[in-house]
Amino acid sequence: MEKENIKLYNDDCFKVLPKIEDNSVDCIITDPPYFLSNDGITCKSGKMVSVNKGKWDKRKGFDEVYNFNLQWIEESYRVLKEGGTLWVSGTYHNIYTIGSIIDSIEDFRILNNITWVKTSPPPNLSCRFFTHSTETILWVRKGKKSKHFFDYGLMKEVNGGKQMKDVWIIGRPKKVEKEFGKHPTQKPEEIIERMILSSTQEEDVVLDMFNGSGTTGVVSLRNNRKYIGIELEKEYFNLTKKRIESETNKLKLDV
Repeated sequence: MEKENIKLYNDDCFKVLPKIEDNSVDCIITDPPYFLSNDGITCKSGKMVSVNKGKWDKRKGFDEVYNFNLQWIEESYRVLKEGGTLWVSGTYHNIYTIGSIIDSIEDFRILNNITWVKTSPPPNLSCRFFTHSTETILWVRKGKKSKHFFDYGLMKEVNGGKQMKDVWIIGRPKKVEKEFGKHPTQKPEEIIERMILSSTQEEDVVLDMFNGSGTTGVVSLRNNRKYIGIELEKEYFNLTKKRIESETNKLKLDV
């Protein structure tokens, strides 16, 4: 699917990424597999359900997971412009591996370690450890000495006139965000919009190589950013198309 300012690919990201030009992307916002589908259980809507999300999320050996993350991170570095930034979400299942790889790339600099506090996390059914209620988001810049864009003033305004901290308390995706279907790791539009508005400007190019349900694309379109989304699973690619079409129609009505 290709429209003005929107490019969507239903393919393996490692086949599409090499086709993207060096130094051509302003910002990457992505949510790679956490590899936590281990046949365990969790609670959803008051019911006990499997944590398994799909073959793409099945836990693999350390070397395979490490090389998978290394490959997309190296491609991220290549396609980002100097001073461009990468936002990557994760939990303890994957974020430490990702952080160590990023730290090993000499010209990457971690700008912030954001803690997303979920307002209504699923309860811990085993009662043997603390309830998981947070995710980590790394904000990373290409270029140790380069300058990146940060809309400090807007973030301060959004935060009631005070400097915005690196702890974000944000709920789950709203019902309307799932009207065409849902993804098991779908992020709320609010958290993606904060990333986009704080670190990009209008007409900037935003990339998500693990597109999922297309939330980053919807928010990019709404805020006049160009978007490249790559999604391997046909189901979620089709869901993204529906959400993009809906957002396009809303924008036409607002004109």
